[in-house]
Amino acid sequence: MKILLAALLMIATSLLSADLQSIELKTIDGKEASLKDYAGKVLLIVNVASECGYTGQYAGLQALHEKYKDKGFAVLGFPCNDFGGQEPGSESEIKTFCTSRYNVTFPMFSKVKITGGDKHPLYAELTGGTDVQWNFEKFLIGKDGKLISRHGSDAEPEGGDIETAVKKALGLP
Repeated sequence: MKILLAALLMIATSLLSADLQSIELKTIDGKEASLKDYAGKVLLIVNVASECGYTGQYAGLQALHEKYKDKGFAVLGFPCNDFGGQEPGSESEIKTFCTSRYNVTFPMFSKVKITGGDKHPLYAELTGGTDVQWNFEKFLIGKDGKLISRHGSDAEPEGGDIETAVKKALGLP
């Protein structure tokens, strides 16, 4: 019975990762994309906002991206206006803000809705029916496309639990 249960869990988990990779996305420049473009990488998916108290985390996200991008890691930013209207700009305005203020080079995507019944399929899959609480919530995805951990808005990208989890997922000491 335990073997059957373990096998069913493995099948369900592999379906989750396949579902994540097949979800259609748009880059901040309007180009079609999906997580298949990042297959085999460790990902940190973050809902971002330009007018939030946590906006300064862009600097830490960029530093984390730079530190580990050549080791198979990427930060993916998803602008969201669901919390306090803190991402009111257009994709062009968001991109300009991120690059001019924080020198962001990690991939950014078009605005997504992550709350309510019409949330983006990526966030529906990541959250498994729970709600994202605020801007800058972070989801760490392993090389196998499976969710490793979820971190709240106040979790700093560098030097703490997130960076430790990223290093572990990359197989680094």
